[in-house]
Amino acid sequence: MLSDIEIAQSARCKPIGEIAAELGIPEEALIPYGKNKAKVDLNFYRTLSDRKDGKLILVTATTPTAAGEGKTTVTIGLTQGLVKRGKKAMLCLREPSLGPCFGVKGGAAGGGYSQVLPMEDINLHFTGDIHAVGVAHNLLAAMIDNHIQQGNQLNIDPRTVTWRRVVDMNDRALRHVVIGLGGKADGVPRETGFDITVASEVMAILCLAESISDLKERLSRVVVAKTYDGKPITAGQLKAHGAMAALLKEAIQPNLVQTIEHVPAFVHGGPFANIAHGTNSIIATKMALKLRDYVVVEAGFASDLGAEKFMDIVSPYGGFNPQAVVVVTTIRALKLHGGVPKERLSEENLDALRSGIANLEAHIDNMSQFGVPVVVALNRFVADTDAEIDMVRSAASAKGAPVALAEVWAKGGDGGLELADLVLKALEGGSNYKKLYDWDLPLKEKVNVIATKVYGADGVDFSPGASKALTELEEMGYGGLPVCMAKTQMSLSDQPELKGRPKGFRINVREVRLSAGAGFVVAICGSIMTMPGLPKSPAAERIDIDDQGRITGLF
Repeated sequence: MLSDIEIAQSARCKPIGEIAAELGIPEEALIPYGKNKAKVDLNFYRTLSDRKDGKLILVTATTPTAAGEGKTTVTIGLTQGLVKRGKKAMLCLREPSLGPCFGVKGGAAGGGYSQVLPMEDINLHFTGDIHAVGVAHNLLAAMIDNHIQQGNQLNIDPRTVTWRRVVDMNDRALRHVVIGLGGKADGVPRETGFDITVASEVMAILCLAESISDLKERLSRVVVAKTYDGKPITAGQLKAHGAMAALLKEAIQPNLVQTIEHVPAFVHGGPFANIAHGTNSIIATKMALKLRDYVVVEAGFASDLGAEKFMDIVSPYGGFNPQAVVVVTTIRALKLHGGVPKERLSEENLDALRSGIANLEAHIDNMSQFGVPVVVALNRFVADTDAEIDMVRSAASAKGAPVALAEVWAKGGDGGLELADLVLKALEGGSNYKKLYDWDLPLKEKVNVIATKVYGADGVDFSPGASKALTELEEMGYGGLPVCMAKTQMSLSDQPELKGRPKGFRINVREVRLSAGAGFVVAICGSIMTMPGLPKSPAAERIDIDDQGRITGLF
């Protein structure tokens, strides 16, 4: 059996100009990055305003496990299936971060015969967007410390600087650092740290901005510190936003690529869903909706993270009206949620599956709350038995969600035809999309709504520091912002060891961060880290390249 990278390397891409021409993108609006990928000029985006929007389909999943769910693969396979049904469809994905690529999770370009190409480029440096975000972010960090060093006219209290530095790598040693050591000429010593680049507010801003002017305005609103008398200091006051936007002038333009079956795809932006809002850029999605009748968008991790944020943050800001939701799951993952060890997942175990199905039911319930029809994609594996498949079908149907078998890894679009048919049928019934909570609610109440209605918690416990911060944010006028929850992706709770559909737990909010430019408040829960670490045996150990430039080990 060929590996994902071997399948990708054996595929042949069409010239990216042909893919653009199929979408109606003129040559002068295309900015090629080699033969197989290109950016699309924002000036072309502005010419599409009078076109009618296509229908938006969101793909999410059950709670991630070591068994894997294949959400990105199904997203690509579904879109290829829609095209095989004669529909004008395309997809929008996030860009992979180098941290997971070299860590344990791997890349994010799909798998098998449902991949976006060129797979190696997309999973590595691609068009440099994430690097541009990191440089823009760190420019602001440098300007903060330089301002303090050069006389501190804004009266910044160094102890209150919240703007950390970033790097696109899992590097736990950088979580907490001291800077400014070495003497008077080397800056003012203070404690700070690093986050992974995709957790940067600059990344969130890039993915929520709709133009260069909007980008600059959002960047100017970023709050980085306080004065000695407690007033907020912004990037605009430091006069950093113009230069930051200049560094992002290419990055804000969507990246056009293709699937293995030559279906158009935008891969743009990369916020994590467990520590940020977890979906591709608004610009890419809006442009896609003007270019195609059906647009498939993936939200990071499960319904409690990326999908909730897509519904409660991204859609209101983007003016989106999601028409259907696909929840991806596997029998293997559900059995793992039911207590089966990973090495025994290939054995039929109906009792464990019955227990694990509670996790699937939770995610169907979550998405149903938003008034959007739900379809379940059962990503099929060879060891799945008829009895197990029937059990999943029965449980999902009882929740009002039809189930399609997805065999898109092995069969590409042909393996996504059943799923495409169910999605098209769901779209016929229409959508009554609504946010889960009113943005005018107090911040603590918004957190409580998410914790109780989406996670299934009994309530929320706020640390003294988090409680004080929320009160201060409301006093500063930020109480009307939505909440972006940062928590583990491995459980519906904030405790990664709690599998299935846990009961009798509370969510612990230990810290609160303001993302004024992005337009949300981040509530950091449990032990979640904004700078991940590498595992004992990182994927980087198995990645290599030969003299012909052929990469191996990437997945």
